[in-house]
Amino acid sequence: MAEGSAGATGEPVTVDQDAARQARPRPLHAPDPYGTPPYGEPGPWAPAPPVQHPAATPAQGTVMPSPAHATPTLSPAHGMVQHPAAATPAHGTAMPSGGVGTPPPYAGTPPLSGGGTPPPYAGGPMPHAAPYVPHPAAAPQPGPHPADQAPAPVEQQAHHGAPPLASAPEGPGAAPGGPGLNPPPPGGPWQRYDPWSAPAPANGQRRGARRGRRLLVVWTVVVALVAGGIGGVVGTYLERDGASSDVELPQADAESAKRDPGSIAGIAARALPGVVTIHVSGSDTQGTGTGFVLDDRGHILTNNHVVEPAGSSGDISVTFSGGETAKAEVIGRDSGYDLAVVKVTGVRGLKPLALGNSENVQVGDPVVAIGAPFDLANTVTSGIISAKERPITAGGEKGDGSDVSYVDALQTDAPINPGNSGGPLVDSQARVIGINSAIRSADSGSDLEGGQAGSIGLGFAIPINQGKRVAEELINTGRATHPVIGVTLDMDYSGDGARVATKGNNGGSPVNPGGPGAKAGIKGSDVVTAVDGARIHSAEELIVKIRSHRPGDRLALTVERDGKERKVTLVLGSADGS
Repeated sequence: MAEGSAGATGEPVTVDQDAARQARPRPLHAPDPYGTPPYGEPGPWAPAPPVQHPAATPAQGTVMPSPAHATPTLSPAHGMVQHPAAATPAHGTAMPSGGVGTPPPYAGTPPLSGGGTPPPYAGGPMPHAAPYVPHPAAAPQPGPHPADQAPAPVEQQAHHGAPPLASAPEGPGAAPGGPGLNPPPPGGPWQRYDPWSAPAPANGQRRGARRGRRLLVVWTVVVALVAGGIGGVVGTYLERDGASSDVELPQADAESAKRDPGSIAGIAARALPGVVTIHVSGSDTQGTGTGFVLDDRGHILTNNHVVEPAGSSGDISVTFSGGETAKAEVIGRDSGYDLAVVKVTGVRGLKPLALGNSENVQVGDPVVAIGAPFDLANTVTSGIISAKERPITAGGEKGDGSDVSYVDALQTDAPINPGNSGGPLVDSQARVIGINSAIRSADSGSDLEGGQAGSIGLGFAIPINQGKRVAEELINTGRATHPVIGVTLDMDYSGDGARVATKGNNGGSPVNPGGPGAKAGIKGSDVVTAVDGARIHSAEELIVKIRSHRPGDRLALTVERDGKERKVTLVLGSADGS
């Protein structure tokens, strides 16, 4: 194997190529024929960092590749790097042939003897340096005369910044830096420097990548937590309200049952224990009504038309608000006042209702009606007093007038229906001020018999003052007395006022001799136009006004005779009721 050495004159000597390739490390990139460092790396005007030294370099100079591989060589005559015409650098630019366009020597590098360009780097890759920034070319520095200086060894030239010369690829189409090239030798950071290798990622890029990964992890955790929370809320809602088979609705907590005594609930709570439901059955009829307890001895007040179906042999049962039931018997009744008293025995714990004074009642006062409409026991309704002294007549089914009731009633809009008859109408202090007796229906006038007509807000109650007097008489004597003036009235008179008939019912005088009317000077055909100064318009109104008083009460009448009016005063007499 032939070897060569460089003499003092710097002439190149050919060496074995295989041994040279194995002896020197290979760069990672193909050589740059222009000797231009990578963009951003140190230029020829900047001091180059230390360069790694090849492990095996001949003392005579740089190992030159054989011409067969198109490896650049030094011109023996001029010391210039020669390139084959077909050679193409790694950057894709065709290299000129014959030394045309070869790069000038590095600034600040001593020229070689003979004026040639500096030799390539001695076998090793160019150290990797800072990014290249163009600068103005530096002026050549004066140096020793070429004639006085021998060519420097390859190692020394490398320290002067000459670019390395890489071997050509080993075959056609082989990539630079392919198989067969030796890796750079180990050493310090500057000895491992390779200008042609791919630049390592910057610290900022590595930090950005790590930061991106951390942000990805954080966002993943946040999304997982939010999704888990939403899923938990939705699951809880579905479990409680959506997917559960049992529905539980919101409800207010339990409250005290106590109410203001003046409220409707408070009034009802005090009055209901004294109210009863009455069931009556006779030989051919039956009915339902209401009553209330008068005293602790078992006396109960109700309407006459409630107990009338029982007759003398029917059954009457009383049901109290608590559900207790007891038999009752009639103590007395009066059709003219439409009142009756029944009595129960063997019942303890009775709750009598307090009685008020109907004279104190004013229009607009609140009232509560309690009863068993259509057999619905303990029904409570409320309203006001709509009017006072409303003349109401009811009954008359017998045809002779003996069953007609005349009531100077309290009018109320509290709903009263069939079954309420005989029940109490109480004031705001739960005191009885009236006995519910009649309603005005849209199709049938008044109803005292428990028909099926309903309330239209026109209810009528017997004033408790009249009821108290009649109840006392019925309890004490079994009969009630009626106040009278001792005259017969013309019920067919259509004029204004109440006219005295021309003859009595038996064909005799229309004025009872020695009666209150006769004593006051009243004669047949006289017309009574006022009672105690209040105008009246019919015979029924006069009867109602008279029956609103007690026997023995003094009464002032205005009488018209032959077109002239005069006032008379009389004392009411008494007549037994039926």
